[in-house]
Order: sequence, then structure tokens, then C-alpha cells
Amino acid sequence: MRNVSLSINNRTIKVPETDTILDASRKMNIRIPTLCHFSMSNTSMDSHPGSCRVCMVEVKGQERLLPSCSTRVKEGMVVLTHSLRAIRARRQIVELLLSDHPRDCLICHKNGRCELQSLAAELEVRHISYPGERSTYPLDVSSKAIVRDLDKCILCRRCETMCSSVQTVHVLSAVGRGFETVVSPAFGRPMSETACTFCGQCVAVCPTGALTEVNQLPEVWKALEHPEEIVVVQTAPAVRAALGEEFGIAPGTDVTGRMVSALKELGFDLVFDTNFAADVTVMEEAHELIHRLKGGGRLPILTSCCPGWVKFVEHQFGDLLDIPSTCKSPQEMFGAIIKSYYADQMGIDRERIRVVSVMPCLAKKYEAARPELTYEGLPLVDTVITTRELGQMIREAGIAFEKLPDTPFDDPLGTSSGAADLFGASGGVLEAAIRTAADLLTGEDQSSPEFTAIRGIDGIKEATVDVAGRPLRIAVANGLGNARTLLEKIRRGEAAYDAIEIMACPGGCIGGGGQPFIHGDTDILTKRAGTLYAIDGKKELRKAHENPAVLKMYEDYLGPPYGEKAHALLHTSYTWRKRL
Repeated sequence: MRNVSLSINNRTIKVPETDTILDASRKMNIRIPTLCHFSMSNTSMDSHPGSCRVCMVEVKGQERLLPSCSTRVKEGMVVLTHSLRAIRARRQIVELLLSDHPRDCLICHKNGRCELQSLAAELEVRHISYPGERSTYPLDVSSKAIVRDLDKCILCRRCETMCSSVQTVHVLSAVGRGFETVVSPAFGRPMSETACTFCGQCVAVCPTGALTEVNQLPEVWKALEHPEEIVVVQTAPAVRAALGEEFGIAPGTDVTGRMVSALKELGFDLVFDTNFAADVTVMEEAHELIHRLKGGGRLPILTSCCPGWVKFVEHQFGDLLDIPSTCKSPQEMFGAIIKSYYADQMGIDRERIRVVSVMPCLAKKYEAARPELTYEGLPLVDTVITTRELGQMIREAGIAFEKLPDTPFDDPLGTSSGAADLFGASGGVLEAAIRTAADLLTGEDQSSPEFTAIRGIDGIKEATVDVAGRPLRIAVANGLGNARTLLEKIRRGEAAYDAIEIMACPGGCIGGGGQPFIHGDTDILTKRAGTLYAIDGKKELRKAHENPAVLKMYEDYLGPPYGEKAHALLHTSYTWRKRL
């Protein structure tokens, strides 16, 4: 690759010829604002739409200003990023965007976090010079996970890039021309009638309030106030590695104890760890893998913890629905355990129990509403809130999160192994399952429980590990575009694996659509993952099948792992859906 030299703001830099002016400027710590551009290094995707025109710069010899995010560098190029002409153009673009934008900033879901709002303040936009007709569209609240408010869409098309180019779901695209242009599903269908996986990555990259999660906080507050309801909360492993960011704490800080304290102060009756159910998931999934290996079942087995991935395979690869594990996700297993085993053991009327999940994921909201995920007519999980929503609850209550003491989870469903903590990072589910499968197949305690070859946030990772003298071919994918690559190879017979883990979001659950926004900074994902690996490394209990609370539940209630009762309570089935 050839390097070229250019001047930016009277400073010389040499960069690869494939760089854009924006790329080169960032290498010089020169900030050029943009609303449409984003990059996700672990997806090999760098968006260059040039649609918002906010990043316009002046280039010597060019009569017109050029968009820095989509203009490649050239030898000898002379660039001015902050000339008066460029600044005026940016201000004009922002004023034009605001002229067709609602004025409800004070009550907008993204107030204080809106990139358009921040840019308007930065550019000192204090009035709208171009009043005129404003577009209005009906609010799409059809799904259980995502709200679409097209009135707030600025046509940056980040969501389209993420949905189509990165995740390869192809639900969102530009429709219409001129003033009538919208970013929408085909034929204006509501989200609930599309192949949307509800992964929430469109929400994660949306710069305004055009795409947000369905707000379920009112339901939680109402439940906490109800005197007859027993409100149980579970927290996913990825939440503890990111929640602190909502309060200015450095990314990668383990805030488990403070999170439990906050939930107690908010009034939850019982605070449990989804990690308990993750250990149960390992028990079931490892036994299912062994069953297939020994019984000649169809391989590869695909992990089924991610509801976004599950919906993706239901729409896109219906002919492969016999490959995924039938295990419910840890969230749903936890709900099943609470409303059966725990209710029976404690003598509680299960109809009084309300299960609230704190998840890094928007698809978990959708999953909780799937009609098959019930027990005796009751939903396994009643309400799902995201990491961001929990942060909002804590702020609403006036709790000084950073000053809270560390508090342990309630027992017995707060006990978990280090393997369960790994569920929040890409590769962690499979590593946890292999730890248990290796011991069960050999009948011996394997000295080293770590399988580091499948760690990291790379989009696709492959390895062969020795399990009881048998080479186990494994693959890990995060991001649905990478999942598609793997599955199409399997469909064509070009690749053969024994086990595959797939997570819908970049880096796994740590990069979920409900996590604190990272704005394309994948170093934050690495820090969050590092936190989970550190938690695992510090625990004495590091294998799911050694969790005494889990073993007692099997002994007292479920019977053998992957047995009849466990299968009825902890497993599910999938539906071949239309590719709308």
C-alpha cells in the first residue's frame, strides 16, 4: 500500500492512500465533526456515506468544499479543516437539519446525549434561518424492543449502514426521494413485521432520538410500589462491566457490588445473578454437545444464548434450525427457575413473583415477549430494562452510585462460577461449555480451564482444542454479518465445525445495543471484556458443573442434566420465519 504526503492545517502528514481526509485528520488529533460517519474496527467496516455534509473541509484547488469522511487523500493535497468557509458551511447544514426537526429536546429520550444537540451548541446555532415545511410521520411502537420516531431522523443513514452492511439484516434503507426521503423498512412496514433481529445496533449508532429502546421503566417503578408483588431482579454479566460508565467511572471497571447495592436501594426484594442461570446453561449445553458427539447428532452445535442471533437464523437460515442448541438463554432459564424451583422451595405463589431483567441487549425485551417462553401461563421474564435504563433509574432515585458500598448477591441464586462471567464476552459461552465438557468427557479435572484462542473482539475466530483426546473444531463469531459468513460456508459444505458460538453484537454482550454508548470506540469493548476475564480469574469456582447451588437444584428438583424435566423446563424450539 502506497503512502502519500499531504498538508492539513499547515502541518504535513504521511498516511496510506486509502485513508480519507477525516482519517488523516484524526491521526493528527484534529477533530472534524460528523453525524453520518462511524467505524467499528472489529467488523472491518468503516462507513463513508458522506450524507450529512457536516464534515465539509476546504481543499486547495477545489472550488467546492469536500466531505472529509468520503474524500480520499492525494499526494500534495492541501487541506484546511476549520477555515471560516468550512465552519459557516457546517453551521448552515446544522441549521437546515434543525429546520426539519422537532423542538422537544427537553423531553426527548436522547436529551443530553444527542449528537445533533451537542453539535448545534458547539457551532453556536441559536436560531433557525430556514423555517419551512416540516415532515411528520407516525411513531412506530409496534415492537417490544425498538421505537422509531422518523420525525427525529436526520437521514445520516448510520442505522442503514449498521443494519445492511455490518449486520446484513437489510431491514432499513433509504426510501423515497428529496423531501419525502425516509430511512425505513420496505413499503413502510412496522418493525414488528420485518426480519429485524432487535439487536439494537441501529439504536447504538443513531445520533438523535430517531431510534430508541422501548422504555419499560414505568412498569418497573409500578411493580416496586405494589405491596403484594415480590419483585426479583437478575443482572447479566456484561452489565457489571459497563454500568459504571453511566456515572463517569472508567470503562472496564467492575461495579458488581455497587450495582447490587443500588438495586437494593431501589427497592427490589431479591437481587440475583443471571450468572447462576449461565452455569445452568453450561450444564445443559455441554451435555447436549456430548450427546451429539457420542450419539452421532448433527454438528456443529450452535449456542443459543443470544435472542438477536436466534431471530436472525429463524429468518435467514431456516433450513439450519436443527443445528442450534435447544437451550433457552440464561435470562429465560433464570425466569423458569424462579417461577418453578425457587417458588416451590420457598412456598411462594408464583403469580406474585415479578421477574425483572437488567440486560445489555434490546433483543432481550423481544425475547421476553415470545409466546413460547412461559411457565404455566406466566411469562418467564416479566420486564426487561437495559444497562442504560438502570443507570437512569439510579439517577432518578438520586442515588450516589460511585459512593455505594459493595454488597453481595442474594443466595442461593447469586452463586456462580467464573465461567458464567465469560458469557458477556465473545467466545465466553463456548469457553465455559468446553471447560465443563472436557471434565465430563474425561471424568477428570482438567488443570487449566482457560481456552484463550477464542478470546478477543475479532469478528471471526477459529481454533481446534483437544477435549478428551478428541480434536474439537470450534468457531466464534460476533456481529451478524460475520455469523452469515460462517453459516453460508456451512451451508455450502466449505467448512466443518463441532461447535460454534454466535453473538449478534460487536464484541458480544459487552457491545450490546442497551449498553452505554461507545461511539465506535472498540477499545472500550476490549476493556469491558478484560473486566469479565479478570473476574473469572479471581474466582475459586471457575467451572459451571462445580457450582454447589446448581448441583443441589439438579439433585433436589431437576434430575439429571439434559434429562426429561430439565428439557421441559430449560429448553425451547425455533420457528422458521419469512424473510420480510
